[in-house]
Amino acid sequence: MRIRITFSKTEAMRYTGHLDLHRTWERTFRRAALPLAYSQGFHPQPRLNLACALPLGFTSHCEVLDAWLEIDLPLAEIEAQLSPALPPGLVLQSMAQVDNHAPALQTQVQSADYTVSLLDTPADLQSRLDTLLSSTNILRERRGKSYDLRPLIEHLEYALAASDAPPCLLTRLAAREGATGRPEELLAALGIPFENTRIHRTRLYGIE
Repeated sequence: MRIRITFSKTEAMRYTGHLDLHRTWERTFRRAALPLAYSQGFHPQPRLNLACALPLGFTSHCEVLDAWLEIDLPLAEIEAQLSPALPPGLVLQSMAQVDNHAPALQTQVQSADYTVSLLDTPADLQSRLDTLLSSTNILRERRGKSYDLRPLIEHLEYALAASDAPPCLLTRLAAREGATGRPEELLAALGIPFENTRIHRTRLYGIE
């Protein structure tokens, strides 16, 4: 049985990395006494797949996980056992059963929306945005290799929030295999220190 879980990763889990999040979900299924399926071989691994790695320091309310169980169970029963076992920082949003042979989550994601709250807004921010968006190329380097960030930026705008919240950038970045735009790279291109922001993922596109 393959189930698809949409969940939030909140402030309490903001500094939990991708691999630790994977292990957290495995422990959660164990605490919930749910029959999580494992791969075959000398080193069995839990059959858990996260749609798109969320960088360290980010929060989100649209994370998606596929989990395989050894037996079929009613979704209501799974949710009733899983919810109390979740650690602080993970919040279950929804759950559905999907076809065992459906494409892998990682191959479905096309792009992602982010809200970047600005704790210290540069006075010339709009000018920086205009310059960046009018650029034909934005060359950056990742793992020693040069790449062009510009085609990975699908949308970018400056937005004023409510009076009690900091202003923010709203951006949609490509999140395809081999073509992923990273918010921290966008901030670097704008000359905004990552530590002066809070980044929250709000939507993943492409998942059926």
